[in-house]
Amino acid sequence: MNTVAIVGRPNVGKSTLYNRFLQTRKAIVHETEGVTRDRTYSEVEWCGRNFTIIDTGGIMIDPRDTIEEGIREQALLATEEADLILFIVDVRVGITQFDDYIAKLLRRSKKPVILVTNKVDDERFEIDMHNFYALGFGDPVQVSALNGRAAGDLLDAIVNNLPEIPMTDKKEYDLKISILGMPNAGKSSLANTFLGKNRHIVTEIAGTTRDSINSEMNYQGKSVMLVDTAGLRKKNKIADSIEFYSFVRTKRAIRESHVCILMVDVNKGFCSQDVRIIQEILDQRKGLIVAMNKWDLIEKETQTAAEFTKELLYHFPILTHIPIMYVSTLHKQRLFKLLDEAFAIKERMKQRIPTSQLNDFFLKVIDRNPPPSVKGKYIKIKYVTQVLENPPLIALFCNEPTLIMDNYKRFLESVFRKNYDFKGVPVKFVYKNK
Repeated sequence: MNTVAIVGRPNVGKSTLYNRFLQTRKAIVHETEGVTRDRTYSEVEWCGRNFTIIDTGGIMIDPRDTIEEGIREQALLATEEADLILFIVDVRVGITQFDDYIAKLLRRSKKPVILVTNKVDDERFEIDMHNFYALGFGDPVQVSALNGRAAGDLLDAIVNNLPEIPMTDKKEYDLKISILGMPNAGKSSLANTFLGKNRHIVTEIAGTTRDSINSEMNYQGKSVMLVDTAGLRKKNKIADSIEFYSFVRTKRAIRESHVCILMVDVNKGFCSQDVRIIQEILDQRKGLIVAMNKWDLIEKETQTAAEFTKELLYHFPILTHIPIMYVSTLHKQRLFKLLDEAFAIKERMKQRIPTSQLNDFFLKVIDRNPPPSVKGKYIKIKYVTQVLENPPLIALFCNEPTLIMDNYKRFLESVFRKNYDFKGVPVKFVYKNK
């Protein structure tokens, strides 16, 4: 599939145009410069033609810090990947030294370029259009990304400058994984290791990743969609609208995944916010692995990992049925075992237990440990069946479903999981009137 990169200096409307093409607010748009950091990819269909569009961060002449240097590097990598480049300038500001600098970079790239003058909201802004010929890319396409003016003309120009490729169906992946966790837990480092290249910006500054970034990879002949997400903070700690939209997109990434990997900095320890992330994953009924990162920094003895796990389970019982793996993204220790476990969880989610087997198992358990009576009413569970798979849903039919106590429900789930291998799988139990 052909690839089109959107490049330009900060705050010219690149992400607004990207969202206009997708007809959704996928890229974060904000008046603050430098909001877009990593490359963000999506597929666009126009008049029967498909292409991949890449949104990039603003290119700076002299980056002021590590993040700005990373933004510049990611934008330049996008131009190398692209078959066609959209060079965005602001008609209201005119040509700046940043635009001149980017124009020189693009000419050296030898890639076809469409010059796009943005923020042309009406005819008043077309008067000084001749000034932009000085950039050396011919006739500019005049658009307003904000209100959609001439967006169709720009899409026509894009498909006319791309090689003819027939329309294909949306790609299905063998596995979709979201990498989640608190800021600076090592999520982007894990993604880069899986991909074998610096696809995601990595710095020691917490919160570098703000969008959810999709990347494709092949693992042992199977296709994998990898989503690196922004660090999830408490809602009351979300300081501005940029972080809020990062939070929203992270929740969406969970929803669209098969399995989630929760990265935890082992030095900082497991915290209540990690529990909230786990609860969000379980609420959306997704597979889960907990990866304790930076394990190389821990002084170890023979049973260190086992003791660590025992301590975690004591303080956070929610982890009881979730795989806990000890990894180091820095030294690439046990990272690909995470992928192996993710594929295993996806297979476990497809399990279907025959109804006769479930009834034999549960009725024996219930006969030995019946549910306690409530207000003189005896509770009888008569029938059990698996209603759904992927993820599993178990229905128990009884005479008084509303009277079954929560601790008894937890008991039944615990004995069920001890007998059947659903580690890392969200199994839901529902109690129905017989």
